[in-house]
Amino acid sequence: MLLSIKSWLFETPSKDCMASYAKSGDNRYLEQLIALYSNDLYHYLVTQSNTHLAYDVSQQTWLKVIEKRHLYQAQTTPKAWLFKLARNTLIDEYRRQQHFVELDENTHLAAQNDKSENDLNSGDLTSGDLTSGDSHIGSSNISFEAFDAALKQLSFVQREAITLQQEGFSLTDIELITQSSLETIKTRLRYAKQNLKRLLGANNEQA
Repeated sequence: MLLSIKSWLFETPSKDCMASYAKSGDNRYLEQLIALYSNDLYHYLVTQSNTHLAYDVSQQTWLKVIEKRHLYQAQTTPKAWLFKLARNTLIDEYRRQQHFVELDENTHLAAQNDKSENDLNSGDLTSGDLTSGDSHIGSSNISFEAFDAALKQLSFVQREAITLQQEGFSLTDIELITQSSLETIKTRLRYAKQNLKRLLGANNEQA
């Protein structure tokens, strides 16, 4: 009896603070979300745009979390849902500014930091492919600066796919965030890893 009274008086903290925020609207849970995910969210956005736009979109995203919290479903990964909001906000901002970005293989809006793929989408992967979280190719060390420079040369969708994988998202999560099919995501990752390897090999003597 005492145990049930304690359970009633003192709610067990939820592991999913997004679900708790969606249900209660309590700003304590919003603060937890910001502490947990704000850095990762900004990192994703800055790889897809620039520092000014990434900051602006990240602020807009948190406002949308407040506005749309009732749409969150607890079975969804909180971070994936947040990144989906951020991606949609970024694309809306690109449309508003009339910049172009390759949203998929057949649709283009342009972006400030995006370059054409040109001949990047060719060739096959080898056993030395980059994997999630790698900071080197094969046994050769590659600087973060070289990696970031190569990353910026990928198309929006390839850069996005590899960045989300590096953030630790599963393929299912990336499907949700990008609203793309599993096979499309796999193709983007395959090309992104091959293109990074080739770009780094062309620009780094140690690669």
